Amino acid sequence: MSTSTPPPSPPRGPLPAHVGRAAGPPPGGPVSALVRGRHFAREASRALGAALATPTEPGAPLLGQASSRWVRLVPYVVALAFVASLLPVTVVVLINDYDVNGGIAGLLATAQTAPLLMAVSRPLQAWWIVFAADVVAALATLHAELPPNRPWPWTPMVVVGYLALMLAVGLREQRRTLVGVWLVTGAVGFGFALFTENRGDVIHLIMFVLSGAVLLITGMLREHGVAQRRLEEQETISEAERSRRTLLEERTRIARELHDVVAHHMSVITVQADSAPYRIQGLPDAAREEFSSIAASARESLTEMRRLLAVLRSENTEGERAPQPGIDRVQQLIEATIRTGLPVELTLAADVGPVPQAVDLSAYRIVQEALANVVRHAPGARTRVSISRSPNLEWLIVLVVNGPPTEPVSPLETSGTGHGLVGMRERVRLTGGRLDTGPLPDGGFRVAARLPLVVPLP
Repeated sequence: MSTSTPPPSPPRGPLPAHVGRAAGPPPGGPVSALVRGRHFAREASRALGAALATPTEPGAPLLGQASSRWVRLVPYVVALAFVASLLPVTVVVLINDYDVNGGIAGLLATAQTAPLLMAVSRPLQAWWIVFAADVVAALATLHAELPPNRPWPWTPMVVVGYLALMLAVGLREQRRTLVGVWLVTGAVGFGFALFTENRGDVIHLIMFVLSGAVLLITGMLREHGVAQRRLEEQETISEAERSRRTLLEERTRIARELHDVVAHHMSVITVQADSAPYRIQGLPDAAREEFSSIAASARESLTEMRRLLAVLRSENTEGERAPQPGIDRVQQLIEATIRTGLPVELTLAADVGPVPQAVDLSAYRIVQEALANVVRHAPGARTRVSISRSPNLEWLIVLVVNGPPTEPVSPLETSGTGHGLVGMRERVRLTGGRLDTGPLPDGGFRVAARLPLVVPLP
């Protein structure tokens, strides 16, 4: 039997290369290069911002979680640039302006700047080395004759390198550690200023305020990233729990429906076994006892099954006692769907033949759920429903294909949970079939199920 609404529009797909292109200059010109450059800059900014907003795991390099390789290299490039620029300048300034011996100046400058490379992966350990070197350098220049405009105890290069170090520390360490680093910085700086009143420079105050600002900003950025990551983890767990609960609910529903299928056949067995002695004349006593035993076993099985099923039934399951639908009611389902405004074409093979009751019910439910998904997520899309047998007559093929939506999709339906697909997949698995679902190139969707016409015994 084959029933259909007006035929659907021809399949949509990408146009040939020579169709639909507006005339214009060939690609690769200056304008194209400028557009590509802007696109690259925009994508690079987004990648770097996302990496900065994501907290780094302990032991991993800063921005090490970024997917882009060049973003992961940014901290090393920045640290190397600071070291290359600050190291020679620090040596020259310590020798010329602070009267430090050349060898000692080289050691102090190296200890003050080289650990910035280490700060990429171990910022707190790098801070201990740098801060200790800064204190030693301040002590080494304590008795030096300095002009009035020379800052002390920290040199300008110390302040610049220290702020870069604070950036790495703030993106990695906990709030308590950041407060401790900041207070130690301020205490040592103010201690130098207190015991050397003849040097009234305010460089220690500047370093205290700026380091606190950098730690505050980076610490807030890190905590925001931590909170965002925890929220995403919680959402992932919640979605997994929802999927698991949906799967269990669908299994329960299938179990109730299978009860109706099995109960029918068990009831038939019971009636036939009970009536056999009256329908067949001349049965020996052994055969009568055998039929009586079969009937008793069938009744006991029905009783046990109903007792177990009572645990699965909810309070609102009265409607489930009605006869379960099958392929013979797909036509009614299509007509009801067409009345909602969805153009649907049904192709139902006339030679489907006998279908196991579990497969019959599963085929109907798959079509029902697939059409419901089209109504929700692709309103107005042309849809084709096909039910047929495979060439080897061993499988029932159920196919539901829809095109792209032709009407606006409700904002409430733009992010489906996929729970309908979970139910379809579970039904097909329990019958021993296969399910194939996925989007189409033209924006439509395809649901294809293969159900066995001979259900294997457990």
